[in-house]
Amino acid sequence: MLLFSLKMAADGGGKELNEIKTQFNTREGVYKLLTHSEYSRPNRVPFNSQGSNPVKVSFVNVNDQSGNGDRICFNVGRELYFYIYKGVRKAADLSKPIDKRIYKGTQPTCHDFNHLTATADSVSLLVGFSAGQVQLIDPIKKETSKLFNEERLIDKSRVTCVKWVPGLERLFLVAHSSGNMYLYNVENTCGTAAPHYQLLKQGKNYSVNTCKSKSTRNPLLKWTVGEGALNEFAFSPDGKFLACVSQDGFLRVFNFDAVELHGTMKSYFGGLLCVCWSPDGKYIVAGGEDDLVTVWSFVDCRVIARGHGHKSWVSVVAFDHYTTSVEDAEPMEFSGSEEDFQDQIHFGRDRANSTQSRLSKRNSTDSRTGHTTYRFGSVGQDTQLCLWDLTEDILFPHLPLSRTRTHTNVMNATSAPAGGGVAGGIVNNVSNNPSTNDSSANTPSNSLSSPLPRSNSLPHSPSMTANNRSSAIASGVSKFATLSLHDRKEQHLETEHKRNHSMGHISSKSSDKLNMFTKSRTDPAKTLGTLLCPHMEDLPLLEPLICKKIAHERLTVLIFLEDCIVTACQEGFIWTWARPGKVGLSSQKQAVSPSGTII
Repeated sequence: MLLFSLKMAADGGGKELNEIKTQFNTREGVYKLLTHSEYSRPNRVPFNSQGSNPVKVSFVNVNDQSGNGDRICFNVGRELYFYIYKGVRKAADLSKPIDKRIYKGTQPTCHDFNHLTATADSVSLLVGFSAGQVQLIDPIKKETSKLFNEERLIDKSRVTCVKWVPGLERLFLVAHSSGNMYLYNVENTCGTAAPHYQLLKQGKNYSVNTCKSKSTRNPLLKWTVGEGALNEFAFSPDGKFLACVSQDGFLRVFNFDAVELHGTMKSYFGGLLCVCWSPDGKYIVAGGEDDLVTVWSFVDCRVIARGHGHKSWVSVVAFDHYTTSVEDAEPMEFSGSEEDFQDQIHFGRDRANSTQSRLSKRNSTDSRTGHTTYRFGSVGQDTQLCLWDLTEDILFPHLPLSRTRTHTNVMNATSAPAGGGVAGGIVNNVSNNPSTNDSSANTPSNSLSSPLPRSNSLPHSPSMTANNRSSAIASGVSKFATLSLHDRKEQHLETEHKRNHSMGHISSKSSDKLNMFTKSRTDPAKTLGTLLCPHMEDLPLLEPLICKKIAHERLTVLIFLEDCIVTACQEGFIWTWARPGKVGLSSQKQAVSPSGTII
């Protein structure tokens, strides 16, 4: 197939496939590329991306009185830019960056704004670097506040992901290609010697350590997760859970405050590169080197679907909060006993009776009660943008799963979602009490009443204050620190997942043989066909709503905003795609890019 494609391209037959799209249609309408809203380096020259780190983009709103409070930060090679983001309203002015920085000897790899402290006069921006350091800067004041891991005594490897802990002004988490994550406090120093650690919590292929020191210093915690690089992590909408994807191909989901493993999933093959949460925290999507997007249920701790549309590695996945639609509805009707029903929804896990939260329906065209559709997108090294719909026929099947190629634009399912509690007491803090059906205690918060921040970081629950959040983390750490190793092992027996089991049943308790505390390599051949990694024929296969080539170089950014979609490629170009009906007056006069083709 590859040779055929190359031959077609050489003969001119692949011309259509190589055309860059500037417009695409969905059920909501037409999305249009705004060429005047393109952001890049001021000279607009494509960046020679060979050997450089991926271009990343972060957003923040500073509540400017002028009504134009959006700010954008992006890295290209050794350079870091900070602009006023005008989106669909006005053309980008690249001649006047608010701040520009050029680094020597290292490159920016990732960054994240603190949305809690952002004002029109000051913002706190964390920047991770290829040499392992993390810098705290204020691009409005053009100041550098602090440099963490300056001497690289904590970790010498590349920073792969950095994010503020949701709801807290001072704590942030940093992941490295070494497979380690570190929790920092901006007010603490890093010390003049390499840190010494004491074991706090350990499980299969992960461990958490505290820093041993006479005085408080960074890092507060050291997480070692999986094997190989820890490529990305994402906090749940309420900030209580943490999803991590690693080069060993595993998704691991932790209760962040309690330092407990909630569940795991294995890629079909290769490493996992990206991860995101649904707006209500009930589903996680991961992508990576198997060219697939994989949908994992937080409630059921299992893979529920895979999506195939990309022809190369998937680099970014993201949910569209503004097109996703979830409504309250009548309970699902079914025939047969409760046991039959549980068998139908797979693996016999109990679901709580709570209803789904109401998510935004701004762009939804279906007003029927009980309708559920999650929209998410993905971009990859194949330069393609894919949009996917996760609908009720996938989420709540009435019949046992069969090998069915399912188009995700099916809109006629009417079965109502059932809420869920976590089975097996996985998220039970320090106690071994059995889990309950109280979804508020066992699932991430569903509240979406507060505006969603324009960043890769998810919002925190409004019901949890910063002080409560800090106390919860401190309480969890102190409780585990006081346990003896024997106590921790006994506790671990109650909370660790079974790793090898039949597809038809999962126990709430771990097998003694698999309850290992030493780090061991997992044989991919042994996970294939299990709950960790079901066979392809055992799951619905999603097809994308749209799959369009939108760049010449690999894509590295996908962010859904209220009035547009933002993408970026490794050449250093950041594009704005106006949502249907959202094109500003000054943007409607734009010219179509010479390389673009309207479809």
